Amino acid sequence: MRILLIDNAGLMTDFALRCQDAGHTVKWYVRQSRMTMNIGKGLLTGQSAQVSDWREWARWADLIMLPDNVRYLQDLEPYRRMGIPIVAASVETASWETDRQKGQALMKKRGLPVPEFKQFSDYDSALAYVKREGRAFVCKPCGDEEDKSLSYVAKSPADLVFMLERWKKQKRHKDAFILQERVKGTEMAVGGWFGPGGFQTGWHENFEFKKLMAGETGPATGEMGTVVRAVKRSKLAEKVLVPFEEDLHRAQYVGYVDVNCIIDEDGTPWPLEFTMRPGWPTFNIQMAMLDEGKDPAEWLVDLAEGRDSKPFKLDDVAVGVVMAMPDFPYSRQTRKDTMGIPIYGIQPRFRSNVHPCEVQYGTAPHNVNGKVVTLPCLTTAGDYLLVASGTGPSVRNAAARAYRIMEALEVPNSPFWRPDIGHRLKKQLPTIQSLGYATGLSY
Repeated sequence: MRILLIDNAGLMTDFALRCQDAGHTVKWYVRQSRMTMNIGKGLLTGQSAQVSDWREWARWADLIMLPDNVRYLQDLEPYRRMGIPIVAASVETASWETDRQKGQALMKKRGLPVPEFKQFSDYDSALAYVKREGRAFVCKPCGDEEDKSLSYVAKSPADLVFMLERWKKQKRHKDAFILQERVKGTEMAVGGWFGPGGFQTGWHENFEFKKLMAGETGPATGEMGTVVRAVKRSKLAEKVLVPFEEDLHRAQYVGYVDVNCIIDEDGTPWPLEFTMRPGWPTFNIQMAMLDEGKDPAEWLVDLAEGRDSKPFKLDDVAVGVVMAMPDFPYSRQTRKDTMGIPIYGIQPRFRSNVHPCEVQYGTAPHNVNGKVVTLPCLTTAGDYLLVASGTGPSVRNAAARAYRIMEALEVPNSPFWRPDIGHRLKKQLPTIQSLGYATGLSY
């Protein structure tokens, strides 16, 4: 099969390699920037290759995939009309995520309770609002903002005023942002893969671990790890995904849709936002969840053509842990400070559970029969290095397998990862399971 990956941020290293290993021909476009210029360099071989212009290969492809909803959405429309299988957001569905007002208006239209919020385009108005209300809010950016530290849960009106004043001086928000009412409860999300045939079998219930350090401390990162389980029935999906089936069909959406929620003490899920694209590292973890013998890409063609190939193992737990290095999550260093550092220890026996991210092909010293020799290997091409995944019958079992892999890897220059992905579920699961959510999930 001929696969074209249109990659704005260099997210698809692992998927490109898996497709190549499965015998597919991959053309991988990575938009060039200071942050992405070396990602994937030298990894594709033979007829597979990185390309400088994805448009030259669009008609060639049997499958086109776009992993985010930032660029090229409108450019893909002519190829959709040609009938080429495309897994990507459209301009319409991307706006459900990037335009928070639009996304939450759709949620309200479908009868979901939504935390109240106000949108701002300038700091002075937001500061005046917080001072007038005298309450803490959750601040979230709108648009395609990549800086996850701008998502901030204030503990008091004073600390939110401080952060807004600080961001104002630094000119941090490039687009609008919202101040949203805080909802107390347990955070849980659910997603599903959607195409012309509706939702594919397997609701992906998931729990994100967003802070940099153990115990949910440190800056927000997007995610440092995630717990995922695919299930046939999901109470949360029935409440926050199924109501949008008609909207998804009308928009002719093909891809992954996820809704993150806070489940309050009465069992009401409060949806916070849409994710209208694969999640990261969730998509890497889902590669480890494919049923035995499943091709990494053919199920996506089935999805785009309206077939449910039931690709995922149901009821197994999968845990993914991110390995990064300084200065992640800020990523402000020049690339030379995070470039070409070897990643030792990737053994064939656990390659299926190692998901390379910002890496390239290079050389480095190796110990061979008591001598140091220079050999080819994976080396770094950024500060977000890889995801280690593990699967098993319980959260604890799956996490232990992921951490065994992580500890077998060696990277100079002080790599780090969170040591507690999944731990908080020991306390949270009994609470939400008493309300009918995540049933059957064992810590």
